[in-house]
Order: sequence, then C-alpha cells, then structure tokens
Amino acid sequence: MLPGLSPDSRYPPGMAGTGGRGRPGRRLRRVDETSAGGLVVADDGVTGPRAALIGRTDRRGRLLWSLPKGHIEAGETPEDTAVREVAEETGIIGEVVAPLGIIDFWFVADGRRVHKTVHHFLLRAIGGALSDADVEVTEVAWVPLEELSGRLAYADERALVERAPALLADSA
Repeated sequence: MLPGLSPDSRYPPGMAGTGGRGRPGRRLRRVDETSAGGLVVADDGVTGPRAALIGRTDRRGRLLWSLPKGHIEAGETPEDTAVREVAEETGIIGEVVAPLGIIDFWFVADGRRVHKTVHHFLLRAIGGALSDADVEVTEVAWVPLEELSGRLAYADERALVERAPALLADSA
C-alpha cells in the first residue's frame, strides 16, 4: 500500500473523486464528435487494386498510416464528408461504393473526455492525383490491398479494410 493511502481508498489524500487525475472537484466534460472517412481504391487493371492511405507523425515522431477522415460539417451527410475528406487529405476524388463500417472510441484531450464515432465508406477513385498538400498529413501513398493490414496503424481500421475485396467484387 502507498504511504497515506487508507485501505478503503483507491487514491492518495486529496485525489478522491478526481479519477486519479489530480484535479479535485473537477470532472472532465464529455463531448460527442462524429466524423467520416474512407478507403479509396483505384485499379488500373495492371498492378491490381490499391488504396490511398495517409501518414501522420505522432508526438514520438513515428509515422502512423491510417484512412483519411475528418469532422462532418453542417449540412453534410457522412458520405459527403468521406468524399470531401478523402479529396482534401489524399488529392483523390472518389465516389462512394458501400459503407465499410463504424468505429467508436473514447479519448481525452484538452480537458475533455471525447466519444468519437467515425463512419467509414469504401470509395472508388474516379479522378485526382495523389497529393500530401493537406497540412495535417505528413505523407500519402498508394498501397496494394493485400498489404493494407501490415501498413495500417490501428487494429479497428485493419478489421474494416478486410471487407473491401468482397464489397468491390459485389459492386463490379
């Protein structure tokens, strides 16, 4: 047991009710955020289907690959947002083929406890050129579909992209 910790307390004196965060009497404000994004796929008939991924550098300097996504703006549907965010973050213009799924998670930022819901869609590339012009993106790359699971940083996104080949076959 830590010094100053009573047998019936989980926190040192003065920290009870703070969730261990050291701010007595202050609870984190809960915020709900909804975003959308997508897996945009191109197939030139020669190299096979490939997807545009974005790379962002984290606080530790690691390049983490993920699907493009962003906040839904007023008046947009999740599908509209997916098309817009894919274009802004990769330079590729896409059209929605099918829903891929929804990822739901929690994180803490700026004194808030954020509940985030992200709607993901499968998109077919119909134009544009790969570009990392978005300031939030460090790098962009075309990645063969069979290599996505090895490249994506987040397990929930890896699970979503496994559905892409079947959805593409169904839409052909």
